[in-house]
Amino acid sequence: MRVRRIPRTTALVVAVAATLLGAGAAHAAPPAPVPRLDLDRYLGEWRQLAAIPQVFNLECARDTTATYTLDPRGDIGVHNRCQNWAGGTTEIRGTATVNDPVTNAQLHVSFPGVPGQGERAGATNYIVTALGPDYEWALVTSPSRLSGFVLSRTPALDEATWRRIDDEIRSAGQDPCVYLVSPTTGGRAEPRPLCAR
Repeated sequence: MRVRRIPRTTALVVAVAATLLGAGAAHAAPPAPVPRLDLDRYLGEWRQLAAIPQVFNLECARDTTATYTLDPRGDIGVHNRCQNWAGGTTEIRGTATVNDPVTNAQLHVSFPGVPGQGERAGATNYIVTALGPDYEWALVTSPSRLSGFVLSRTPALDEATWRRIDDEIRSAGQDPCVYLVSPTTGGRAEPRPLCAR
């Protein structure tokens, strides 16, 4: 089987995003969570339409999804999967634990077997900072603002919604230009900075 390498343009965009992120990530307080997250409405499948590039998702070529389910302990089961550059499927399972029972919007996500992410309980590393009115899209960041994800129930969003998400990214203290479009069947086909979509 021949493994397809990450295109140079994607690697270049990732490098530029990392540089911009490093220059703009210094904030005193973490991004604010949404006032209240209804966990039952948040469960189910989400498509990743854009993200700040991370080492763990560079192997994903397209169709990245996150599926959230209630687990037997009352926590949230996390199942992330994507089509990789070789045409196969890459997936990982983990757990999300609510750290903020007032809003339910600050969680610790852990993935057993991943260095530094194996502990089921820990500091918040997943903040839902914005939501569509019908839970049709979500913006998720980390306290450090070094990660961020635009999630959607559908593979595509209209331009008015994208403008709203751009505004929410800025409100969270981030720059839309450090987010990279995640290629999605039925949505955007090319990885490029979100501000150049």
